[in-house]
Amino acid sequence: MHTSPRGSLVALSLSMLLASLGTSIANVGLPRLAQVFDASFHAVQWVVLAYLLAITAVIVNAGGLGDRFGRRRLLVMGLLLFTLACALCGVAPTLEWLIGARILQGLGAAVMMAMTLGMVGDTVTKERTGRVMGLLGTMSAVGTAMGPSVGGVLLGVWGWRALFLVGVPLGVLAAALAWRYLPVDRQHGTATSREAFWVPLREPALRAGLAMSALVSAVIMATFVVGPFYLSHGLGLDSAAMGLTMAVGPCVSALNGLPAGHLTDRFGSQRMTLTGLGLMAFGALSLSLAAGLLAYLASLILLTLGYSLFQAANNTAVMSDVAASRRGTISGLLNLSRNLGLIVGASGLGAVFAWASPDVTHATGQAVANGLHVTFAVALALIIAASTFAWRRHSAVNGLQNTR
Repeated sequence: MHTSPRGSLVALSLSMLLASLGTSIANVGLPRLAQVFDASFHAVQWVVLAYLLAITAVIVNAGGLGDRFGRRRLLVMGLLLFTLACALCGVAPTLEWLIGARILQGLGAAVMMAMTLGMVGDTVTKERTGRVMGLLGTMSAVGTAMGPSVGGVLLGVWGWRALFLVGVPLGVLAAALAWRYLPVDRQHGTATSREAFWVPLREPALRAGLAMSALVSAVIMATFVVGPFYLSHGLGLDSAAMGLTMAVGPCVSALNGLPAGHLTDRFGSQRMTLTGLGLMAFGALSLSLAAGLLAYLASLILLTLGYSLFQAANNTAVMSDVAASRRGTISGLLNLSRNLGLIVGASGLGAVFAWASPDVTHATGQAVANGLHVTFAVALALIIAASTFAWRRHSAVNGLQNTR
């Protein structure tokens, strides 16, 4: 086994890419699955929900297991479970089989997400943590953006089974790279149950980082839930134009991930967290007033730029000073907060949109635009709340430094 920083980063990046791709690539196949299995939309929707709920349910425990038994070893096991589940999905004879296999795939993805962030500190120096967090954020965005486009090609050429079977060779490759290049697990000692959720002196800073992650993720999820309705019913775009417009956000995240990491390393995570939230606030405010495609795109780009910067800075702030024996657990908590935010964004802000624009399928363009405006006015309030947590963390960290 040969340890290589570059090989390690490739292994971590591919793991993050696969976990994100596992979410977005299945969405494009839902209409086909409904036809193949003669099922309702609500039934095939569980193909997506099962994956997300499995990740949410076990990701913190996955982080703790990595701290206890070794993060490299557990990451390889997670990748192999993910790969096996992809194969089981691809040969599924019934919808129930497919949903069960998606649960297994989500369990593997939970391990992959927790270990990927948790191993950054094992792979690079503290001074380079920000840019690696930015790289992983880029890979997450790339995976999300690739899902609909790559999935559409696979679906058209080879059918729905290819949506899942494509993960088999990629999972095997990622597992081989992880086993060959990631650093061998070292015994750091194990955290007690109390230590897993309590950080001496830095507890307020950790809680602030997790709360901000959840709030900001909810806002970003609203763009995926509300955006399609505004673009199609509010602006009258066809499916192709809507798909291209929806891809702008993930593409901006992908391009901005590495620069965001470099800025975090240069100017500090606290300052860049506040800067990212400021950009997001302007973007949400613009969306609450947007009229027309250009205004929507400009607002979306601003919001996404802020999110990329916030994500790199906040992840760096949360993970940089964590003891080696607890990185997996804290990484799991960070991913849990993000997933909970995504669920809240889809349900909570989606409910706000439905309230502000009832009967959306028959609503006028102006009514749908009103729903967009009300939803992102509420989203702006969430970003302001996140900003208060950022200021509290800033004060807590400065106070801690002053006492040393």
